[in-house]
Amino acid sequence: MAETVTYGAFFLLSAVVLISALAVVLLRNVLHSALALIATFFAVAGIYVLLEAEFLAAVQVLIYVGAVAVLMLFAIMLTQRIVDRGARVTNEQVLLAALVALALFAAVLAPVAWNAAWNVSQEPVIPEAIRELGLQLVTTYALPFEVAAVLLLVALVGAIIMARET
Repeated sequence: MAETVTYGAFFLLSAVVLISALAVVLLRNVLHSALALIATFFAVAGIYVLLEAEFLAAVQVLIYVGAVAVLMLFAIMLTQRIVDRGARVTNEQVLLAALVALALFAAVLAPVAWNAAWNVSQEPVIPEAIRELGLQLVTTYALPFEVAAVLLLVALVGAIIMARET
């Protein structure tokens, strides 16, 4: 029973990822595309939870949804040309772009589907690996982590200052 629920959740989350990712590239409104991107990020985090990678799910939500997507929404909202009612936010090359994307998808997927060995390990995740990853983040990779945090903070403060000036 639990396996059936897991499979159902996986297929549901996969459908959400595919539909919202298509919405990102096919929607005409940039704001709606950004919101679909947030839905994609959340669904990918759900797949990480199903894979028992809770740390990656938390990082996905914190960094991608919490920082990147919010920063994109700030940039969209601060761009006056996009929020104008009369502004054109369409792409005339959407059909060509879709055909190229499908061709590239098929070119990448075909070798993977035919040549990959789909072996699945039944071994559980080693708790020491998660502990080691956490130690590496606060020791070896602390400086890049903090630099990324400061960079996002500066971008957020800059967006707020720009919004107050307009």
